[in-house]
Amino acid sequence: MSDAAQPTAAEVRAAAEAVKTALDRHLAAVERRSGEDDPAVYEAFNQLAAAAETYDELLYDRYDEVTPFEIPTAEDTPPYTGPEEPSAVSVLIRRDYAVAEPQRLLGHAQRIEAADGEGPGASGTVHGALGLLFGEFEPDEIASRHKEFGLEEGDSTLWVTASDEPADPGEWLEAPFEQVDPQHVVCRFDVSAVFDDDSDDDLEDDPLPGLDEDEDLEPLDADR
Repeated sequence: MSDAAQPTAAEVRAAAEAVKTALDRHLAAVERRSGEDDPAVYEAFNQLAAAAETYDELLYDRYDEVTPFEIPTAEDTPPYTGPEEPSAVSVLIRRDYAVAEPQRLLGHAQRIEAADGEGPGASGTVHGALGLLFGEFEPDEIASRHKEFGLEEGDSTLWVTASDEPADPGEWLEAPFEQVDPQHVVCRFDVSAVFDDDSDDDLEDDPLPGLDEDEDLEPLDADR
């Protein structure tokens, strides 16, 4: 970048103040969060990420310095090009589970059949038991009680997409996910163990200063 195009010191300072403001807003949103996927927290996170990115760029252009912060971004997600004022919304959810305890699952399926006054049938197989379980309980209830049903959570994702008008009845039932336009995704929420693995790798690669490898850390008295 040429000297003429360099940002001024005042612009860099203003960008730094914007990061401070965004930090305060993000913390306030986290403190007031109404649930795990609170949209206010999501919006505050994006604002903080944008402010930090702007500050980092200006700092580098002006002083040839960078910040130590790295905020994850959805680099593979295309920019939103959907309607500015959508009249319809679609929510796409995928949740993966492992059948960790088949006998526990089969036991619940047998109780469902008994409550319905039916003899042993579908509950005798794992795939039949899964059909009974998901036919009896709502997906959200299964998500909250998965351990009770012998299931183990895997990755999950929720996409919110916008469109100009609602789909016609039955239009997408045979292939519900094939017509999704990634550029119409308003927001998405991903949960994966890989995020935890990345954090663990960072801790292993960068041990705490002054801590021997064989030394144990005392637990912190903090609510998480």
